[in-house]
Amino acid sequence: MKILVTGGAGFIGSHLIDRLMTEGHEVICLDNFYTGRKSNVLKWIGHPYFELIRHDITGPIRLEIDQIYHLACPASPVHYQYNPVKPLKRT
Repeated sequence: MKILVTGGAGFIGSHLIDRLMTEGHEVICLDNFYTGRKSNVLKWIGHPYFELIRHDITGPIRLEIDQIYHLACPASPVHYQYNPVKPLKRT
């Protein structure tokens, strides 16, 4: 199955990717690195079933996938206070 994880470089997203990859799925990690870190998914870079795309989900993107896990949201109050409108645009 080809699965998209938005916010995949974040804490929860990266752990989900670990699980999906070990189960043998093709995974696309989409993250703008606002709060996520590339180091969280570094071990999967170069794997034939993994793709990392730096992209802000508030903008359009076309991908062919079977399933989506939408975790792209800065969950920290500090990040919300810095830019309170941006998380609302993620719908």
